[in-house]
Amino acid sequence: MSTKYLESSFKLPEGVTVRVENGKLYVEGAKGRVVKDLSHIPADMKVENGVFYARLQGRSRKTRALLGTIISIVKNAVTGVTKGYTYRLKVVSSHFPITVKVVGREVLIENFIGERYARRAEIVGDVKVTVKQDEVIVSGIDKEAVGQTAANIEQATKISRKDPRKFLDGIYVAEKVVG
Repeated sequence: MSTKYLESSFKLPEGVTVRVENGKLYVEGAKGRVVKDLSHIPADMKVENGVFYARLQGRSRKTRALLGTIISIVKNAVTGVTKGYTYRLKVVSSHFPITVKVVGREVLIENFIGERYARRAEIVGDVKVTVKQDEVIVSGIDKEAVGQTAANIEQATKISRKDPRKFLDGIYVAEKVVG
């Protein structure tokens, strides 16, 4: 008879500490600290001798997928606190010059296709956004927050009811860099 549990593990690199308390995952490293709430996942998670272990009850395909998701979340958090994540977005404007500014926890996109009002994109979490000429750089240690902020900026310049072959104006993710 086969076991009723699926297990997976991940060896942690030097200089990274991981702890699990009440379903929350705390990952600390040289660049900072990432906290993930995994309390909704019915998994047994622990750290022993520099190795992260996750165990789920069941042997179904769904259980295997969930186990892979947990390990990916831990790997992304470890990479974030050791190297960090950077997304480079390119500002493309052929009709009207677009002005991009960071104000508080928002990115303001002005004069987009000649509009009088400014479009706004939310900055998620502890993410740093810098604007250099026709490039917007989004960087941080939490992959989900960096990706969501880049997506918010890209979606803020989405054009509807115009031919996308002619109106290429917008801000697009050009490069994703680890480190």
